[in-house]
Amino acid sequence: MERRVFGPVPSRRLGKSLGINNIPYKICTYQCIYCQLGKAVRMQANRQEFYRPEELVGEVKTVLDSIEKENEYPDYVTLVPDGEPTLDIHMGELIERLGILNIPVAVITNASLMHLPEVREELLGADYVSLKVDTVQHQTWKKVNKPHKSIRLEAIEEGIQTFARLFTGKLVTETMLIRGFNDSYDELTQTARFIRTFTPETAYIAIPTRPPAFRQAVPADEETVNEAYHIFRDYLDKVELLTGYEGNAFSSTGHFREDILSITAVHPMREDAVRGLLHKTNDSEDALILLLEEKQLEKLQFNGHNYYLRRFSK
Repeated sequence: MERRVFGPVPSRRLGKSLGINNIPYKICTYQCIYCQLGKAVRMQANRQEFYRPEELVGEVKTVLDSIEKENEYPDYVTLVPDGEPTLDIHMGELIERLGILNIPVAVITNASLMHLPEVREELLGADYVSLKVDTVQHQTWKKVNKPHKSIRLEAIEEGIQTFARLFTGKLVTETMLIRGFNDSYDELTQTARFIRTFTPETAYIAIPTRPPAFRQAVPADEETVNEAYHIFRDYLDKVELLTGYEGNAFSSTGHFREDILSITAVHPMREDAVRGLLHKTNDSEDALILLLEEKQLEKLQFNGHNYYLRRFSK
């Protein structure tokens, strides 16, 4: 039998996450050009039954029973399949059954079915929901996300706003930046303005970190990601980067190298803040120069200030 529960695995957003594959491999509403799983095996927008919820919950219980150490217990059980989780017509029942386990339930969705009232209603039962918002431009959306022909972007946007008004859990967004597609100043500004209309707890900016489905899906570079971060910060209270590095970006080890690499994986640091960190950890500027020489950090300029950002994997 195929494996439908995996982990727990480390996640910067969720801590330790126990993942649930509630959709068979690559059945999706989108065929995103940057998808690390390759092209969709089957595209569809109609919801259906794939697996029985009680079977999936049973597999989760089996994994939980096998965990011996308390510190290995998951912080979340997460619907994060190799396809779009909201296609599962039993998603609401699955979330409800998982809730009995007394572990918060997260759902990572591309948001393509948020126009459906039943999908919004079912997601209200989750503790954490991540919505994809790569663009609000129709032509860009078609080029980047390659949606099923029956889906309409305007309806998705209205559905997201409706859901956000009712949801009492933790709501976040994720925006994947693809060079030359959705990373221009105007695109980023419009995306940030839309996200501001429903004020998620955190807006994440991401780049592809594994080989994408289509070769034209090239990650935005460090300078563009730095600009995107600052554009989003003009409109949103909390913005973080997801650029392929995991770990606790908010702890202080007391060591400059570990701290700056951790922090700059999440957001750019202005030069004065970096020098403050050097002083706090009693390190010299040589430590900073060494990281630049090792190409662990990138020095960038934005609005007359110097910033440092952790370099992405090449």
